[in-house]
Amino acid sequence: MDSGKLETDTSSLSKYQGIIVPGGFGSRDIEGKINAIQFARENNIPYLGLCYGMQLASVEFARNVLGLKDASTQEINPGSKNLVVHIMPDQEKKLLKKDYGGTMRLGGWDCTLKDGSQTKKLYGKPKINERHRHRYEFNNSYRKEFEKQGFQIVGTSPDGNLVEIVELKNHPFFIGTQFHPELKSRPLAPHPLFIGFIEASSKVEI
Repeated sequence: MDSGKLETDTSSLSKYQGIIVPGGFGSRDIEGKINAIQFARENNIPYLGLCYGMQLASVEFARNVLGLKDASTQEINPGSKNLVVHIMPDQEKKLLKKDYGGTMRLGGWDCTLKDGSQTKKLYGKPKINERHRHRYEFNNSYRKEFEKQGFQIVGTSPDGNLVEIVELKNHPFFIGTQFHPELKSRPLAPHPLFIGFIEASSKVEI
């Protein structure tokens, strides 16, 4: 698929039963990814956003549902007035010191799941531990505004401060995770989020 064309034309996406936007860094093809996320949200196409994919889902929702047209992530556009994704405080200090290396939020971290959420049903338990690799996080200043419009926070750090998993209300499957479920998925023991995504995608007729 021509990612450049995707920025203005998402018609080619209609032949897919599901869309995944994986983790990553930088500004390459950001608008194309955001447009793909919008297409999945508006057309009830199963969507799974991994790390960056969750952050960009937040940006897309802010722009096209909340009307915050300049919404962005601090990583891409630090000058935006609506940074719905911003740098973690401890990570900001590390970047100022140019302390790169293995200084991101790494390794396994606990996450508490919300009762009644699709994600909790897939995991089958109230608390999970997943592996991370990031410096940026959802900006809690926008949390109430997002949730009021159906962008549900269904997984958080045990203290409730860090947003780990989001879902869209009234969508067959739209889940974004700040962590990387692929790091715990195995050929003979696939991750429950991938199982859920494939099951939802298999029901889409194209």
